[in-house]
Amino acid sequence: MFGKMLKEAMQEKGMKAAKLAAITGIGKNSISQYLSGKNEPKAERKKVIAVGLGLPADYFEEAQEKIPYCDKFKNLPVEVAAKLMGKSKGFIYDSLKSGRVKWGYGVKREKKWSYYISPRRFFEENRISSTET
Repeated sequence: MFGKMLKEAMQEKGMKAAKLAAITGIGKNSISQYLSGKNEPKAERKKVIAVGLGLPADYFEEAQEKIPYCDKFKNLPVEVAAKLMGKSKGFIYDSLKSGRVKWGYGVKREKKWSYYISPRRFFEENRISSTET
C-alpha cells in the first residue's frame, strides 16, 4: 500500500525518484524499492518522505491506519472473511469454488481444494472498513 501511495503522491507533485532522493537524502535505490513495494520504510523515514513531497509529516501514517487489518494478510483466512460477512465458512468456500466473487477463488488440485482471498479486494468489494475488525 505504501508503494502505491508514494507513487500517487510523486505523480501529483510531478516528482521523480532521483529528485525525491536528493531532497530527502534517501538513496534512489531505496525509493525505487518503496515504489515497487519490495520494501517499506519505517515510520520516521515515511515522515521524511512526506515532508520532502510537501505533504504533512503524518500523511502516510494516517492513510495506513485506515486499513491496518487488510495488510496483515497476503491471503485472508476463510474464517475471517466469514465472520466479517456474517456468513458461514461453507458459504465462503462455495462462493470461492463457483467463481461468484471477485475477491478470491478456489482451485481444485487432485482431491483437495485451495482457496485464496485478496484482503484488499475483499474489503473494497464488501465495503467493510478494516478498522471495524
